[in-house]
Amino acid sequence: MILSRREALWIGFGGLAAAALPGKAVMASTVDELTAAFTGGAAAGEGGITLTAPEIAENGNTVPIEVSAPGAVSVMLLAAGNPEPAVATFNFGPAAADQRAATRIRLAQTQDVIALAKMGDGSIVKAQTTVKVTIGGCGG
Repeated sequence: MILSRREALWIGFGGLAAAALPGKAVMASTVDELTAAFTGGAAAGEGGITLTAPEIAENGNTVPIEVSAPGAVSVMLLAAGNPEPAVATFNFGPAAADQRAATRIRLAQTQDVIALAKMGDGSIVKAQTTVKVTIGGCGG
């Protein structure tokens, strides 16, 4: 197949246009949509998960978060007030010694941080805490 210069340019411009358009995965979702997708519509219970976060974060650029959920298969972290609320999802395999994860996240403002865990028996548990941010980390 031989392409003319004009056809090659049209294909190139079409590729650039497709790359510039946001896809479904790129578009921001709400906390409710993300929760429903993670839980499959099941109601989340309390207990069985521990979310550790500072009460006050002086700088929203690096807020240490730790979540522990013994017996969990997957854990999802959400920051309700961020422009993109999905922070991280941790999946634990059968060889995982401990179902615990620690990370640093960015918070735009004072907001709730939510942790959801899918347990090995299929149940869903939830933990939530409010972090007060004095200097926002997402351009705020």
